[in-house]
Amino acid sequence: MLDVAVIEEPAAAEASLDPIRSRILAALAEPGSAAMLAGRLGLPRQKVNYHLKELERHGLVELAEERRKGNVTERIYAATAASYVISPRALSAVSPDPARSPDQLSAHWLLALGSRLVQEVGALVTGATRARRRVATFAVDAEVRFASAADRMAFAEELTQAVTALVSRYHDEAAPQGRTHRLIVGLHQIPGSPPARPDTPATPGGTSGGPGPDPEPEARQEHAR
Repeated sequence: MLDVAVIEEPAAAEASLDPIRSRILAALAEPGSAAMLAGRLGLPRQKVNYHLKELERHGLVELAEERRKGNVTERIYAATAASYVISPRALSAVSPDPARSPDQLSAHWLLALGSRLVQEVGALVTGATRARRRVATFAVDAEVRFASAADRMAFAEELTQAVTALVSRYHDEAAPQGRTHRLIVGLHQIPGSPPARPDTPATPGGTSGGPGPDPEPEARQEHAR
């Protein structure tokens, strides 16, 4: 079983989003038959069997083994992955294009970049899985709490300068055996982040899950690039 499988086909994406089928996929983290799944999920066996066949048709589950019980053969299924990601390729006609309106301070542009990231890395993972090879990647995940919006913008400017200097130092357009990589650095407020300090004035747009975004124009209120 893969840790993560990337769904690229529209029909497979549609199949995975069906509420019953998504429950079946989750339940098949532990292999089971239609009868076992019916008991686990409280559903009729015939309905489970129908959805299993659809999931198998789209490569989301696979036959793990067959067990003979008298004159009956019990088919044991397993999910092909522990979790799934739907690639924007499945919605290629309407997937966001970062080249359409690049804006470092736009939350929508950051979403478009994230969409392209999922699509490109998903394609790499799919190809590497078929070839039984690994994909060379690197990622950094960190959290930073800013005292003010001005600090956040200063951080973004320093980060931009540092990344630009590194790219300039290592980029070699003429390298005959070189491989082009894409670097994306994103910064965004964490949804439902801890509430502001008691002495911090309330900001409009707050929710019960945490403080609202900074009271700035849309392009600046959530993301700094």
